[in-house]
Parts: sequence; C-alpha cells; structure tokens
Amino acid sequence: MNENKTNINWYPGHMAKTKREIKEHLSLIDIVFEVIDSRMPLSSKIKDIDDLIKNIPRIMIMTKYDMCDKEETNKFIDYYTNQGYIVVPLDLIHNSDISSVMKYVKNIINQMNSDRKMKGLKPRSGRALVIGVPNVGKSTLINRLVGKKKAPTGNTPGLTKALGWIRVNDTLELLDTPGILWPKFDNSMIAYHLAGLSSIKEEIINKEELSIYLLKRLYELYPNYLKERYGITEINQDITKTLDIIATKRGALSKGGVSDYDKVYLIILKDIKEGYIGNITLDRLN
Repeated sequence: MNENKTNINWYPGHMAKTKREIKEHLSLIDIVFEVIDSRMPLSSKIKDIDDLIKNIPRIMIMTKYDMCDKEETNKFIDYYTNQGYIVVPLDLIHNSDISSVMKYVKNIINQMNSDRKMKGLKPRSGRALVIGVPNVGKSTLINRLVGKKKAPTGNTPGLTKALGWIRVNDTLELLDTPGILWPKFDNSMIAYHLAGLSSIKEEIINKEELSIYLLKRLYELYPNYLKERYGITEINQDITKTLDIIATKRGALSKGGVSDYDKVYLIILKDIKEGYIGNITLDRLN
C-alpha cells in the first residue's frame, strides 16, 4: 500500500478514555476478539493493538465477509494466518452460526482452566474483550454470541459509548468496548477507506474529495462494477465529465438538466457502503 501522508485527524476524547479503561481491565481478560472489516482487512486493523493487548490469546474476526471480494480478502486471511493469528471470516447479517468462533473459545477456556487446576484454583468462565474500529460489526457479533439483541447496532460510527460486561452463557462473558482508532492517520488511503466504509465520520473528509478518491480506486480495482452501475468506461481527466455521466444515469440533476454534484457524491458513498456497487475489498497487500 502506498504511503500517502495526510493531516487527517479524528480522535474523539472518548477513544483515549476507552484505551485507558481497556488497559485497566486487561488483567481480567482471557481472550481478545479483534474485529476487522473484510472489505478493508488492513485499514480497519487497529494500528497499535499489539501494544494494547500484549500477548493475550486472540481471535481475529473478519466481519461483513458477504460484502467483500473474497479472492482478495482471502489473501489477507492467509497473510494473517501465516503470522500466527486465528482468523474467522463471518457473515453476521445472513448467517447467525458462530460455532466456528465458539470452537476456538472453548479450546482457550479449557486451557485456561487446566492451568488454573494445576495451581489449585477452581475453574471459572472465560472473559473476552471485543475490540475494533468503529462500525466494524462488534455489536452485531455480540448479539450473535448472546443470541439476542444486547448491543445497539447501526451504520454509524460511535454507537457504543462505554465499556460494559455482557454475559453470553455459563462459560463466557464479553467486555464490549466503543470503537477506537489512533490519534492521527499517517496514510491518506487508510483514512479514505475508513471514511468510505463508515468507520470514521464522513464530515472529517470533504465529501467531494472522498467520493472522487473512491471512484478512482474502484476504477483501478473494479472497472466492470462502475460500468454496470453508472455506465462509466473510463475516469475522464476532467472529473466533472465522469460525474455528469453518473448524474444522468442516476437522476441527480437539478432544474435545466444540470448535474447536482452534491447528490452524486452522496450516491457514490451510499452505493459503496451498502454494497450496491458489488463485493469489494479496498485494501491490497502490495
């Protein structure tokens, strides 16, 4: 991935507080669920998570697997697996089966209680920390694990505001956490991907700038999708000509048949977030 420097900075005060509180709870934690978005397996990985959670057993859960380009995302699954991660891709919306996750959880808890027995301690339930960037699917994962709606969900970053314990069953408790990021994005591509897929608020990046970046990125990676959705066969050097094609195709015209570019930007962003463009993965390993 190219290292394009940026001054984009979005780090609400509650994120710093969340990191402090996570550190305070770490001595209680037996398992970490690191949740990342399958459509951006690199951009949505918390930059300093290893420093935060140390060497606690970890399960990396790739959510929104139904919306990604599986051929590309599977390369990241292999990459992370080769680094020693346990990686579980999930479609949490259409498939409520989380047995693949619980299989690993059971093994970790059994090992923990075996170690406790050796020390003369009684067995206890396991405690898992659920951590990830905003709007990556942590709350949906929790609701699937619990079997009913315990955590609020939505397509907006920042719904979970505070740490909270949630009981799954007799063997597992979860510590839900608000989504966290890092204080400054030193790579503009990562910031665009996070904003384009709802992990940071769009307001911090100009909608025109964000939409045009994503349009060019999709043309680079998935030109056929743009042709199918908008009738675009190239990105014109004069970007307004390309935007005019989308405006005409999608009815984003004001009186007199003039393109309403603000509407075009919103159309592009909505189509990407809600999967109308097609199954995409914005990150690449190289």
